[in-house]
Amino acid sequence: MDKVLTKQFILENLDCSNCALKIESELSKLDNVKKASVNFATKTLTIETRSFKQENTYLKIKNLVKNIEPDVEVYEKINQRIKTEDNIKNKKNIIEAVRIIIGAAIFITALIFKFRIYLEFCLYLISYLLTGADVILKAFKNIIKGRIFNENSLMIIATSGAFAIKQFPEAAAVMLFYKIGEYIQNIAVNRSRKSIASLMDVRPEYANIKHGNDIRKIPADEVNIGDTILIKPGERVPLDGKIIKGNSNVDVSALTGESVPRDVHAGNKILSGFVNLNGVLIVRVTKKYNESTVSKILDMIENSSSKKAPTESFMAKFASYYTPFILGVAFFIAVLPPLIIKGAVFSDWIYRALVLMVISCPCALMVSIPLGFFGGIGAASKNGIMIKGGNYLEALNYVEMVVFDKTGTLTKGIFKVAQINAKNNFSKKELLEFAAYGESFSNHPIASSILHEYGKKINKELISDYEDIPGFGSRIKFKNNEIIIGNSKLMKRYGIKFIEEKTAGSVVYVAVDFHYAGYLIVSDEVKKNSKAAVKKIKDSGVKKIVMFTGDNKKIGELIGSELGIDEVYTELLPDQKVKEFETLEEQKSRNSKIIFVGDGVNDAPVLARADIGVAMGGLGSDAAIESADIVIMDDDPMKLVSAINIAKRTKRIVWENILMALGIKIVILTLGAFGAASMWEAVFADVGVTLLAVLNTLRVLRVKNF
Repeated sequence: MDKVLTKQFILENLDCSNCALKIESELSKLDNVKKASVNFATKTLTIETRSFKQENTYLKIKNLVKNIEPDVEVYEKINQRIKTEDNIKNKKNIIEAVRIIIGAAIFITALIFKFRIYLEFCLYLISYLLTGADVILKAFKNIIKGRIFNENSLMIIATSGAFAIKQFPEAAAVMLFYKIGEYIQNIAVNRSRKSIASLMDVRPEYANIKHGNDIRKIPADEVNIGDTILIKPGERVPLDGKIIKGNSNVDVSALTGESVPRDVHAGNKILSGFVNLNGVLIVRVTKKYNESTVSKILDMIENSSSKKAPTESFMAKFASYYTPFILGVAFFIAVLPPLIIKGAVFSDWIYRALVLMVISCPCALMVSIPLGFFGGIGAASKNGIMIKGGNYLEALNYVEMVVFDKTGTLTKGIFKVAQINAKNNFSKKELLEFAAYGESFSNHPIASSILHEYGKKINKELISDYEDIPGFGSRIKFKNNEIIIGNSKLMKRYGIKFIEEKTAGSVVYVAVDFHYAGYLIVSDEVKKNSKAAVKKIKDSGVKKIVMFTGDNKKIGELIGSELGIDEVYTELLPDQKVKEFETLEEQKSRNSKIIFVGDGVNDAPVLARADIGVAMGGLGSDAAIESADIVIMDDDPMKLVSAINIAKRTKRIVWENILMALGIKIVILTLGAFGAASMWEAVFADVGVTLLAVLNTLRVLRVKNF
């Protein structure tokens, strides 16, 4: 199987959403390109290809983009963003504004004062050419290449037609107000882009590297693993590392959404994206810049556009048929009525057709929909919820069933030894020692709690013949004794006589040389928000909530009853979780979705199987970030409620934009076809509606109430 390589490019000056769609479509047809995706919100092009010959493929991409949109510059994306872009943009905006003002002054002069027809024509033409110079140039290039289905070509054809039928004021006015609307629209789009980007502006750009007493400020991507960096109060942590000196409070809200700062000190891990609030910290770097937590999270969010929401994909397909259809209707309106209706005048019907052509551009849909979904993903990230694509954000609107893993998801996953019960002449001290050595190779939280309770260093030289028995426990030889430690099923497997305990806690049984030595009860604590989260998820419209656990039936049912869980599946091995999940999937309604919420590591098979896999407590966990569709960066199950609420709000705003845009366009199209709408209304139906949709989209970014 060929390895798929991914490259990203910045499409500078990409302001046309329809052009973004065409670039995506045309690039997907290139040889060796498996997939092309354009993120209009971040102006990022992502190319997936099986063989990337740098010069050849890059040149093809650049040429194709230039053919579709001549003003767009293609740059390969690098970690450090160029900061001069805003200055260049501001200069262009100033020049554009001056042209519009001068053009408007000439237009008003021609409109107010009486001039001879040829002078009046000249003034309107100068105003037209001055304000619409870039539109004319782009349209000319596109028409030469046979591309007439774009807003620039349509505007030129419509206004040229108006000049031809001697509607000079309207021709100049349409171009003037189109450019004013486009100017305001571009400002609104760029501001919305910046607003979304600011929600995720947690990538640090420099680090204070320490060599002895010498401290130098260098780009964060030049720091190597093992280097020592100094983080001053108020600075953002640039790379993942381990604190070797100092203590402080850190603001983790950018990654987790938590408002309460965390205390950190020497020996603690610290993650990139945190903000150091007070003390000076000396940190040894453990991950390079592009492998650090914040880089992975931001890359995940920025790449989310490659997984488009169904609504987004449908509207993109709709737009590809909509514009040609309207143009066809406009052609028939211009030609047929004068031929078949007695007394009909060509100039009247051509004017109506030109009105339809101005209206036909689907910009309001093509701009507001991707901005809406990307804004929803940005709003979620501000809450510490990382959503990997618009498809998953939209899918949260159709959730019928949520399946929770218990340990570490609904419970804290922090186990404590509650009881030590020795049997058959074994002492508690002996039982704890046997249990600690028996669990010394395990990474399970229960094993960690037993080792913590033992509190002594494990001498591995005393252990031989270790055997892990997945789903049951383990077996070792320790000081010439054979130790068997695990659940009740393990005791039965080896034919050990014991009394099965029925208690609210995890029971760990121990046998020495096949003689029952006793048991330990290890308990886990339910998270404070778990019960409220289950209730609110049900209130949001989810029909069934299920819990999976490897614990015994009594513990599982006790916790399930406490939290208000509908169904509890207990004593499940990892492969049994997948099997039970597949059974639940068969019960869901058509087109509905099922979520699985786990820890992102142990539950990877079920996370991959679910319609939406949610990793809980993913902060600093590479496995969680890689395996899940949605990553909740802290351990709070209430964040799933926030994710569902943000998804519903995003969908509502996106559909408000769709219905508003289509509704206004249909009304103006109908009026235009019957001669009751002029080009003034047509310009509003195009540029004005787009501006309204973009402004409405900004509401997605309000995240305070979640």
